[in-house]
Amino acid sequence: MTRSITIVDYGMGNLSSVKNAFVHLGRSVTLTSSAEDIKRADVIILPGVGAFGEAMQNLQALNLIDILTEKVMHEKVPFLGICLGMQLIADSSEENGFFHGLKWIEGNVRKIKAPQSFRLPHIGWNNVTVKEGSILFNDLGEDKNFYFVHSFHMNCDKDIIESTTEYGGEVTASIRKDNIFATQFHPEKSHVNGMKILQNFLRLC
Repeated sequence: MTRSITIVDYGMGNLSSVKNAFVHLGRSVTLTSSAEDIKRADVIILPGVGAFGEAMQNLQALNLIDILTEKVMHEKVPFLGICLGMQLIADSSEENGFFHGLKWIEGNVRKIKAPQSFRLPHIGWNNVTVKEGSILFNDLGEDKNFYFVHSFHMNCDKDIIESTTEYGGEVTASIRKDNIFATQFHPEKSHVNGMKILQNFLRLC
């Protein structure tokens, strides 16, 4: 049976490119801000760009936090967070103050500690270093290049970090814990490599 893919729309960024990537892979996608739709989801995608605090406020206003937590943490449905969607699953963020996150992953979101010669936000293509045996990066060649747009990244237990990149220092590029996958980079904007990541995620589902 083909699993139902649900992309959560909580007003943070243009989600059409994420939807189009999955459609390109031949999958049917629901783009929604409805808790009722999320209740029926077999696979949940949480993309996003923008400020952490505003994103949490939007999720709260839409009454999505409890149902997302139930589906991901208790029902263990496969989950993929992208960019801001990765950061939101942490305990907290220091972006523009202090904000609590969804608290699915022990860790916090901190500003990238880059020298002054490095511009923030970090925008562009970077190679990633992948943990040996990572299934999400299976069948990628030597060129593991992905597109990033961010000023903050997740600080968490190294055991769940699947890949890192360098930007004036080590930056968390992706994580995995049980059914939870998340990438700081944008697979939907990363051409062939990004599509391979999404294909591998769908196979793991």
